Order: sequence, then C-alpha cells, then structure tokens
Amino acid sequence: MTETAVKERPVTSRQIMVGDVPVGGGAPIVVQTMTNTPTHDVEATVQQIYDLSAAGAELVRVSVNGSKALKGFREIVPRSPVPLIADIHFDYRMALGAADAGAACVRINPGNIGSDDRFRKVIEKCQEKGIAMRIGVNSGSVEKRFWHLPKAEALVASALHKVQIAEEMGFYNFKVSLKASHVPVMVEANKKFREHSDAPLHLGVTEAGTKLPGAIKSAAALGQLLPYGIGDTIRISLAEDPLEELPVAYQILSALELRHRGPNVIACPSCARTLGFDVIGMAAKVEERLRNYEDHFTVAVMGCIVNGPGEARDADYGVAGGKDDGVIFAKGRPLRKVHRDEIFDALFEEIEKDGRK
Repeated sequence: MTETAVKERPVTSRQIMVGDVPVGGGAPIVVQTMTNTPTHDVEATVQQIYDLSAAGAELVRVSVNGSKALKGFREIVPRSPVPLIADIHFDYRMALGAADAGAACVRINPGNIGSDDRFRKVIEKCQEKGIAMRIGVNSGSVEKRFWHLPKAEALVASALHKVQIAEEMGFYNFKVSLKASHVPVMVEANKKFREHSDAPLHLGVTEAGTKLPGAIKSAAALGQLLPYGIGDTIRISLAEDPLEELPVAYQILSALELRHRGPNVIACPSCARTLGFDVIGMAAKVEERLRNYEDHFTVAVMGCIVNGPGEARDADYGVAGGKDDGVIFAKGRPLRKVHRDEIFDALFEEIEKDGRK
C-alpha cells in the first residue's frame, strides 16, 4: 500500500496492539471489515480474507457463533494474512475457545455476553494469551440495566461499566465501540465516551444500509469524529459484499486527508458547456482503470475546455473535453490537444510516463 503525508490530528487515545497492528495512540487509522462466509467453510473464508486483505483490510473480523465455527476458526487463523478478530455473541465459551485458537482479538457484546463473571473469565483468558479485546456496544443490544437512559447515554454507560471491570482487573489491552444506526446517536455516544476514557475507539454506523445510503451515513458520522482525534479504527457496515466496504472507508479517510490509498478522481458535474463531451462516462472509465493503482495522485475529468484546467489546477493530471477534441493537462498546465477518441489513451500515457503504478 502506497501512502502520502496526511494531516495530523489530536491524539486522544492510548495505543494497543491487535496482533502486529497498532491501534490508537497516534497510529494511522486502521481499516477493517468482516467476513460473511460461513466460518465452518474454511476454504471459502480463507479466500475471502485474502481478497479483503488485498483490497486494503488490515484487520478482519470472523464470526465464531458455535462449535462448528470454532473448529473452522482454528484452521483459518494460521492461514490468515492479517490479524483476525473473533466475533462473539451470547456464548462466552466461544471467546475462550477463539483465544486459545490464536485470535488476535475477541469482540464481545456487553448486551448479550451474560453476567459480569463471564465477562471476567474472558478478560482472564485475554490476559493469559496476551491478546486484545473489543468491548462492542450496539444500540440494539444495550444491557437491560441501562434501558431507562437516553440511547446515547445508555451506550456510554454500558461501555463504561465493562471498562471499569476490565481496568479493575488490570486489563487495558482493549478497544471500545459504541455503534448505532442513527448517526446523531452514534456521534453523541462516542463524544461522550471520550470524555471519560482514553481507550481506543472502533467507529462505525451499524446497519448503515446499502452502498449509497450506507456510505453517506458513515461519512456524515466519521467526519464529525475522526478529524478531532475521536476514532482509531473503522468499519463501514454495508449491506453489500464486504469488498465494497473498503473503498468507501478509504475514500472517507482520503476526503478527510487522514489516509490515502490509491488515486483520487475528481470530475465536474457536467452541464451544457460540455458540448457533447461525455464527462460521466469518461470519469467512470478513468476511475475503473485506476482501480488497481496504488500510488496516490489526483486525476481530473472536466467537461469545459475553457475552465477545466483552471478549476482543477491542483490535479496531477487531467483532461478537459471540447466539442471535437480535448486538452490533456497537468497541474493546471495544458500539455497537448488530442481528438476526442484519443483522450483516454493520451491521459494514461502521461500518467504512465511518470512511472505511476
């Protein structure tokens, strides 16, 4: 993965290690996702983990929701290219087994893990194995003792209750998530939690929806938190193939200038000044060609040959279309004029001439 300099942000959390990946304490924001293959299907799950890793996932969460899944997880762990987080609900014994199987982190949900004594047993196992824990609170599964509170406050109270138990046991190797499908609740909960704890935070809008609404909700939430030092690892929860989550995550981080992975495409919205130049089609074609590039640079697709280069003067490369031809430019400076049919190839000639990959 090729990255460039990014904006600094406040450091508000301590650092933990999830496998060999640092989380919090000023480390780069970690991008993660979750498999959706049956965990007992070892080959399918391993293949998906490799695909997700290649697409930019630095941590992958795997459901361990029963004995068959636990058996599969044992076989998956040593074959994974990235640290794995065991996702545990209801049965704390699955967390114990996953830790023994080599999980880098176990995710427990305070709302359904059972009694505090069971939670303590999971902490003891994490301490024994030297692995991390995620205390994952969701608005749909807050502990009953906090149901009387407003939603954001209930999320915070539930998380802090478990944090207190962990710290009383001398266990600090954990991160916390406070997720809701309602953006204002999720944002408020994470802001309030940060006032009480320096534990690293995993951010995400749970059940965000399909690609477009899910991406918008996630961007709206993360944009209110990440620039201010709130949030150390993220997952974009979409009702899509998990591979679709990763570009959205990196696009959000890139837009906030917090991390960059691969090129950035900007394009004008198109209007009558385009004189028939297909801005929309060309932008989609350029974006698809750039999908496998790792270097970070900006390419502009502009529809107006008069204003295009000026409006995209900060782009590394660009094209401004005209009636029958287009201008290839770099850093706002026109390089050459080419026929409309040659625009795409000419643009990539300039990109590849500079050794971009």
